[in-house]
Amino acid sequence: MTAYMHTIRRNLQPAALVTNILLILMCVVCLFPVLWSVSSSLKEGVEIYRIPATLLPEHPSLANYAWMFTRADMSRLPLNLWNSLKVTMGAVIIQCITATMAGFAFGRLDFRGRDLIFVEDEATGQVASSLCLIPWTWRYEGVDVPTGEMGIVGTLESHRNRGLIRAQVDYFKRRLRERGCLLSHIQGIPYYYRQFGYEYALPLEGGLRMELRHVLAPPDGSFTFRLAEIGDLPVLMRLHDEAAQDLAIHAVRDEAIWRYLLTHTEGTGTEGEHRLIEGAGGRIAGYMFLLKHHFGEELVVSEVSRLGFEAALAVLHHLKTLAVERDKPGIRLNLPAHCTLMRLARSLGAHDLGTYAWQIHVPDVTALLRALRPVFERRIAGSPFAGLTRDVRLSFYQETVLLRFVGGSLTEVTNLGFTGDEGIRFPPLQFIPLLLGYRTVEELRAVYPDVSIAPNSRLPVDALFPKVASFIYTIY
Repeated sequence: MTAYMHTIRRNLQPAALVTNILLILMCVVCLFPVLWSVSSSLKEGVEIYRIPATLLPEHPSLANYAWMFTRADMSRLPLNLWNSLKVTMGAVIIQCITATMAGFAFGRLDFRGRDLIFVEDEATGQVASSLCLIPWTWRYEGVDVPTGEMGIVGTLESHRNRGLIRAQVDYFKRRLRERGCLLSHIQGIPYYYRQFGYEYALPLEGGLRMELRHVLAPPDGSFTFRLAEIGDLPVLMRLHDEAAQDLAIHAVRDEAIWRYLLTHTEGTGTEGEHRLIEGAGGRIAGYMFLLKHHFGEELVVSEVSRLGFEAALAVLHHLKTLAVERDKPGIRLNLPAHCTLMRLARSLGAHDLGTYAWQIHVPDVTALLRALRPVFERRIAGSPFAGLTRDVRLSFYQETVLLRFVGGSLTEVTNLGFTGDEGIRFPPLQFIPLLLGYRTVEELRAVYPDVSIAPNSRLPVDALFPKVASFIYTIY
């Protein structure tokens, strides 16, 4: 009875009430022609053609039916039935064709809302659980890789431990395949997403914490700072793309993304300040981004362009000034480890906080390896294995992927299925950080004894999968 009452209350809510009324009206419109036909069949001939017409007959009669089946000349009845059958069958066939086309469109074409997934509690009308797919494009050493972030994941506490997230993840992975996403990523809480095939494989936040007393005064006052405006978009794009050249893997930002970041993040988790650094004569020397919402109490810098040494000194001094004005206890740098600002801060005694990591899922490792063919060919060409002709067989225990090199060109990437013992073996998830340059073979073998590489394959594997510098700046 309680569930029944919940259903009644839900249907009496304004939005549900309007929806139900509209559905009832649609049913009436669809059924009206049937009602009109039945009503007309019960009218006498004169009444059928009367103007104004009436819906209900004044004197209902079955005379029309009696005449139909008792008239003397029945010769046209089969023809009439055949004509009716042709019209009906034609309408059904056309409807089936158009419905099939519409079903194909709904099943295959991307449209607004397909990437938003939620579970509704039918008893209360509440959204009990949700997640969504947020499309990105990453660039891996010049190769664009479509990726899908798993975002806005959550379940009401009263509905947990019912497998709701797992059911949504199944749909999410199907959408990854439909979109052609070669990677999926999530910031995510520790451990939980391993059960869905995610592994820590790219650096995320953490970085350095700097005490204000360690900041040196800049050598002179030749640098000034101002908030970026929409008119600064071209220079921001240029500076960002230049800095991205120092990263093996980074997120691609087009003009639309930049416009969003500059004009639509107020009140969101990525709200903050893009600040331009101007040198002598108003020359733009770089930019930085100060994130408003974050972990900790420090003043946080979560993005920076390339900087010269003196510009980096000026930036730290400016950050110190802002931290004092805003009553912040220190400066936190969530930035690529090798950038000038991080190296300078480290030299001045900044404390290393360590880093968290993006959790990465690879829906189809064969497809990703195939897409990265130009990357592997360049690496081989720049190694002692230039001109390599060899089969490299990567075993993931349950399946093996063949990389066939001929004259230094990767001519074939094929999934061979299960092949048994191979000279190069990785647990499937542990291959992801190696593939993305986050971990070396030595680092993986120190933790996972089931990472195994035959001596004659060790150097080719090192050449194909070196450790690289990567960092993902957000796009929203």
